[in-house]
Amino acid sequence: MSIFDIFKKKVKPEIKKEEKKEEKKEEKKEKLSAKKAVQKPKIKVALKKEKEEAVKKEEAVPPETKTEKKKTIKPKKAVKPNSLAWKVLIEPHVTEKATYLAEKNEYAFIVSKSANKTEVKRAIEDIYEVNVENVRMISIPGKKRRRGKVQGFKSGYKKAIIKIKKGQEIEVLPK
Repeated sequence: MSIFDIFKKKVKPEIKKEEKKEEKKEEKKEKLSAKKAVQKPKIKVALKKEKEEAVKKEEAVPPETKTEKKKTIKPKKAVKPNSLAWKVLIEPHVTEKATYLAEKNEYAFIVSKSANKTEVKRAIEDIYEVNVENVRMISIPGKKRRRGKVQGFKSGYKKAIIKIKKGQEIEVLPK
C-alpha cells in the first residue's frame, strides 16, 4: 500500500460528508424561506430586488479586477528526450525552512553532487516550465553518527535554492 492510496481513500468519504452537509443546508434554507413567505410576503419581494441589483453589479465588474491568482505550475509528465534533468535533480527538499522560502518564490532541491548552477537552471526550466532568476548551491558535508559502539557516517549531499520570477509558482507537493 503506497502513500498515494491512503490519500485516495481519504478523499472519497470527505466528498460524501460534504455533499450531506450541503444537502442539509439546502433543506434548512428551504424551510426558513417557506416560513418567511407565510409570515411576511412583502419583505420577500424587497429581498429579491436587492439580490437582482447585487447580481447586476457583480456582472458589471470585469473578472480580471476581482482577484489575481498565482499561476501554479505542476511538473510535466514527459521531459524533453535530450534533457539530462533526471540526472541533475534528485528530489525537492521539503523542510520547514523550504516552505518559508516558497513564499518568497524560492524553492529548495537536492541535486546531484556533480551538478553545477547552469545544469540545475536548465533542469528546472525543462521540468517545471518556469523562468529561473538565480541559483544558489550549498554542499552539505557528511556527518559522524553513532549507535552504541558502532560508529558510521551519514552521507552528505548538495542542495540548490532556486529563485523564480514573481507571479510563477512550483507545486512541490501535489495536493
